[in-house]
Amino acid sequence: MYLNETHLQVREMARDFADGVVRPIAEALDRDERFPGEIFEQMAELGLFGVGVPEEMGGPGFDSLTYALVMEELSRGYASIADQCGLVELISTLLVRHGTDEQRALLPSILGMRTKVAYCITEPEAGTDVSGIRTTAVRDGSGWILNGGKVWIHNAPVADLAFVLARTDKDKGHRGMSIFIVDLHAKGVERGPKEHKMGQRASQVGALNFSDVHVPADMLLGEEGRGFHMMMSVLDKGRVGIAALAVGIGQAGLEAAVDYAATRKQFSKPIADFQGVQWLLADMAKDIEAARLLVHSAAMKIDAGQDATKACSMAKCFAGDMAVARTADAVQVFGGSGYIRGFEVERLYRDAKICQIYEGTNQIQRMIIARELLAKGARV
Repeated sequence: MYLNETHLQVREMARDFADGVVRPIAEALDRDERFPGEIFEQMAELGLFGVGVPEEMGGPGFDSLTYALVMEELSRGYASIADQCGLVELISTLLVRHGTDEQRALLPSILGMRTKVAYCITEPEAGTDVSGIRTTAVRDGSGWILNGGKVWIHNAPVADLAFVLARTDKDKGHRGMSIFIVDLHAKGVERGPKEHKMGQRASQVGALNFSDVHVPADMLLGEEGRGFHMMMSVLDKGRVGIAALAVGIGQAGLEAAVDYAATRKQFSKPIADFQGVQWLLADMAKDIEAARLLVHSAAMKIDAGQDATKACSMAKCFAGDMAVARTADAVQVFGGSGYIRGFEVERLYRDAKICQIYEGTNQIQRMIIARELLAKGARV
């Protein structure tokens, strides 16, 4: 077994938290679309945010495989909870890799959920194609002036700080973008209404608009003109996180389906006795395990310092597609009940769909995989 004692202990802690704290209120959170601040505070106390932040910077200093294990277990409880863990991991990774000492001083408050953050790339004309970004930052005497808008931003309705990708040189393409740490309570910041989503409904999503927002010079993250490359540098880990989240959704669906098949009776016997149902359960189990192993393989490549881009895209693509297909199977096992609000598998099916879209659509993941194959060959 490649999981060491630390991996197993952290996984067990996250599993216990998901079972004891998250799952009992997941249905209510989905129904009410509520930001569960009290749950995030408990997670912060357990050290479940900023899993990879070094100990000297206030984190637990765990590896990417531990992060994947935590994401799967939290998602098995409710994907919106895992989604917050993934967001904080991306932001903290950016700060650890590129932040100044003064900027890294933000980490304790972020990991403690006293400061809520947002990761701001997407715009109306810039989704998959980041080169379409129109948000600009222009130098003035005491820093920068930010103008533009972002859409579909996780935590936008509640965040205190935004890490915003903006264009600082319109003539340099990807090399003309920079990242700014923006106070969302500053003059000129406007929040759009909270979006009402198909799934992961407790994850707050909305728009942010910036109108002549002053950003101090020391809130430029890393080097000017390197923002795009910095954002892209954390996407491998981000894709591992979303892939693990998708595995957690699938696993929750499998557990629910197995339990239901053993107790639901038709023709005077449990439906688990019918071969058609058995094959559904078997296909769910094998694809979930395959996705899990792809996730772990990709995480271990990151931890070993290897080229992990192809592995991360494969894990994210396969796991995202798996989650949609296999939660559909879980609904099928439940029959008509699975189509009714209030049954867990109905929610899981809705929660799964976004896994094929965010952190790069699965069509883009296939393009990345093919590009890596054509550039580097097919041999393992």
